[in-house]
Amino acid sequence: MTLAWSLDMIGRCVTSSRRSPRSGSRCPYGEPCWSSAYAAPAGRRAPAKTSNVLKPLNVSAASASWETEMKRLMMIGAVAGLAMVPLLRAQTAPAGRGNAGATRRSFEKFTVEGQPIDRRPPELDTDHPVFPGQTHAPYHKTTDVAVTTIASGLDNPWAVVLLPSGRFLITEKPGRLRILNRDGSALHTITANLPPVYFRGQAGLLDVALDRNFASNHRVFFVYMRIIDADNCVQAVDSATLDEDAGTLSNVHTIFQGTPFTNRAVSQTGSRIAIDPKDGNLFVALGDRSTGDPIPMQAQQPDKYLGKVIHITPEGKPAPGNPALGLPEVWSMGHRTPQGLTFAPDGRLWAVEHGPRGGDELNLIEKGKNYGWPVIVHGINYPGTQIGDAIVEKPGLEQPRYFWDPVIAPSGLVFYRGDLFPQWKTSVLVGGLAGQAIFRLELDNDDKVVNEEPLLTDLNQRIRDVRVFQDGAVYVLTDGAGGKLLKLTPSNSQTRQ
Repeated sequence: MTLAWSLDMIGRCVTSSRRSPRSGSRCPYGEPCWSSAYAAPAGRRAPAKTSNVLKPLNVSAASASWETEMKRLMMIGAVAGLAMVPLLRAQTAPAGRGNAGATRRSFEKFTVEGQPIDRRPPELDTDHPVFPGQTHAPYHKTTDVAVTTIASGLDNPWAVVLLPSGRFLITEKPGRLRILNRDGSALHTITANLPPVYFRGQAGLLDVALDRNFASNHRVFFVYMRIIDADNCVQAVDSATLDEDAGTLSNVHTIFQGTPFTNRAVSQTGSRIAIDPKDGNLFVALGDRSTGDPIPMQAQQPDKYLGKVIHITPEGKPAPGNPALGLPEVWSMGHRTPQGLTFAPDGRLWAVEHGPRGGDELNLIEKGKNYGWPVIVHGINYPGTQIGDAIVEKPGLEQPRYFWDPVIAPSGLVFYRGDLFPQWKTSVLVGGLAGQAIFRLELDNDDKVVNEEPLLTDLNQRIRDVRVFQDGAVYVLTDGAGGKLLKLTPSNSQTRQ
């Protein structure tokens, strides 16, 4: 990144700072671009031409008045000062669509044993951890990883599950299910009987999960967005019967429908499903859909499903034992956009969720708890303004077990279970979209993160989903129109404990 490029991009955003973000457009710093002038060409990180902000000063009588030139000088000085922040914080800008939230982090300079992998300052100067070890855990290298590409050319893949037959079932955001053979070869592409999917921004066909008794009933669940009228769409969970040999769906019906929202609210979807291994009930993480400044309090409103984790039966009814948090399906509240949801080996439920600019979180999800968004938060709004009272703690609101600031844009979460990576037995793996890595976090007996290790940093790929299947290998979906399914196994290099 050059100073000229930073000046140009800040200048473009400043000159049209009150315009609405364009769908699919990304600022070079990874946030919604407020300027209609910027649209990065495919494969390019810098604009094709420079902005007027970078023109040399001209104080001749033929150009403009001295007052005008002085104003332009002050503008350039201010822009240059602003430009130094991203220069210090970022090395390159992320490519592709996805969640707004952060710049690409260059870890090659920060993988020093025992030191935090990211030593940049927080987005908000007054931000601070509430307890020791809540952020910036020390780096610890465990093992080198071998990466095998199972499949490529996937169209915005979002989730992958392993069928009992050994085949892969993958969702694609535009509204398709793919069944791949174990070797990655295509078997079926399913669109028939899928409901109409609203595909825009972060909306689309998202997570998929297998019924606990899938081997006998062949039942699947999936989360998606659909249009309900001219102005609104809604988040829904459907159930269906899958015939993987024929590549068909039947008995498709909606078991849960969330709170309607405007079609323009295509971010902060959440949408992960976790099946309770004890009873087969569903936990579904729903984003708060909030946009704008100030942030609406939808995640705190008990009469809305937005910003909640719900707990329902396979038929869509409120699960027995739910707390009294307003709507009968709600298990927890105060979430922004949880895009990772999984059970630990001990049966407890965990989630990762996106913060704004700063404050991505790893949370232990417990019955009846309020996780604080947007009352307490680490970070700031995308335009740079503070959120609410800019506080990070308040009685009665839960603290994240760990947070990232600056952010990684987490998507996908799994506890490692298997024998291929024995040194990961107490680790959780988190996919990073903006971070362009998998983040391995080791937890101690008190649920404290004691070290952190970024994996796959050399691939420069946005990570959408992370899974561990029965063979003990780690399976990864990369994000975007040319998505891949990757398999991670230990390499032959020396492994550290």
